[in-house]
Amino acid sequence: MTNDAFDDMGDGPQTKPATIRPVKPRDAATLIIINRTGPQPQVLMGRRHGGHNFMPGKWVFPGGRIDRSDFTAPFATDLRPEVAARLCKTTTPARARALALAAVRETFEEVGLLLAERAPSRPGTGPWREFLAHGALPDLAALSFVARAVTPAVSPKRFDARFFMAEADRLISLERQADCGELDEIAWVELEEALRLDLPSVTRFVLREIPLRLEDPSRPAPSLRFVRGRQQLVHL
Repeated sequence: MTNDAFDDMGDGPQTKPATIRPVKPRDAATLIIINRTGPQPQVLMGRRHGGHNFMPGKWVFPGGRIDRSDFTAPFATDLRPEVAARLCKTTTPARARALALAAVRETFEEVGLLLAERAPSRPGTGPWREFLAHGALPDLAALSFVARAVTPAVSPKRFDARFFMAEADRLISLERQADCGELDEIAWVELEEALRLDLPSVTRFVLREIPLRLEDPSRPAPSLRFVRGRQQLVHL
């Protein structure tokens, strides 16, 4: 794995004066949805607006930063024990669940799909209001943990991102609700075709991990970060 694995996780130059303290990474979560209804597995991806100040024009999985409301949002099913255990190698149980809920919420906000189980409509506040109004509660048991990546300290925008994966048949429907418009284009793309898109390097790395995980769901999750300027790859 070369150092360009993280080049596109930040927005700006990859060098900083030594006097500037590194930015603390923000927790973020991403959801990879796999659709197996065709001859080859497809993954849901979206292209970011060209005018966006972070990774403009790049194809990405839906996802985003964790929100305070993700720590208290209701859910229909919890993380499977083996998934929670892997996440808890690098965070607390409460934050592990909040990261999973963030991935589900951001997927709804960005592409209008509900990884959820039907439930009575209920009131909610903040980012979860519209999700809960659809009569749905997050299905966290559908998630597997695929990878973790921490943006290098030299980047002006930094994220500690966890990548989750779920099967499309766990969605309430493949029919999209209205989304927030952060993505120019949304498409189901076969894995080999996806690798030919304009991708952030970390997205390309995770895409190459997907077929290995489809073949062996028990495969350990790679965790990428920099320690004292050197790239470190471990498995969780």
